[in-house]
Amino acid sequence: MNKRNALKKIATCALFISATGVFYGCSPNAPKFTAIDITGADYAKDFVLTDHNGQTRSLKDFQGKVVMMFFGYTQCPDVCPTSMAEMTEIKKLLGKDGDRIQCLFVSVDPERDKPDMLKAYMENFDPTFLALYTTPEQTALLAKEYKVYYKKVAGPTPTSYTIDHTAGSYVYDTQGKLRLFTRYGTAPALTVADIKQLLPPL
Repeated sequence: MNKRNALKKIATCALFISATGVFYGCSPNAPKFTAIDITGADYAKDFVLTDHNGQTRSLKDFQGKVVMMFFGYTQCPDVCPTSMAEMTEIKKLLGKDGDRIQCLFVSVDPERDKPDMLKAYMENFDPTFLALYTTPEQTALLAKEYKVYYKKVAGPTPTSYTIDHTAGSYVYDTQGKLRLFTRYGTAPALTVADIKQLLPPL
C-alpha cells in the first residue's frame, strides 16, 4: 500500500468513527455483513412490551440469543407473512444453532391484533416465535424510538384498513446490543451467514 492510499484509508476510518461512534470497519478482521451494520446506533436500544402469552418482555429476557425483531401486523397481505416465513427458514438453516435465535414480531396494529390472534399467527410459523404489543399510544412512541414508519390506509370499511410500514428486521447480538438491519427480501442464507458471525462459539 503506497503512502497516499494508506492516508486515504486512515481518513476514511476516522470519518466512519466520527459518524457512528464505533470502530468496526477499520480493522482487516472486522465482520463483513450482508445486512446494514448499525453497530453503535443511538436508538432501538430496548423495549418493554407484552407478549402474546401476557408476559412482560424486554431485551434482557433474551440474553444469550441473537434477536431478530420485525414490525408488522397479522392482517398484512404480503410483506409480513413473507418476512415471518423467511425467519422460519433462517432458524431452520441455522441447524443446531436455531435454538440460539429469538424471533420477535411487534404489532403496529394493536387495535385489531389481540393476544389470541397474535398467538395463532406465531404458531403458523414457529411456536418459539413471540408476538409483542402495547397500546396504540405506546406503539407510536416505540415506532419513533425505533425509526419505524407505519400509517393506516383506509379500506372499504372502518375495520378493513391496511397499514403501510417499514419492512426489515433489527438484529441484536447475544449481549442485547443492536448490530444489524436486514432489508426485506434478503435471501435467508445470507442472513444466516450474518447471524453466525454474531454467535459466540459454544
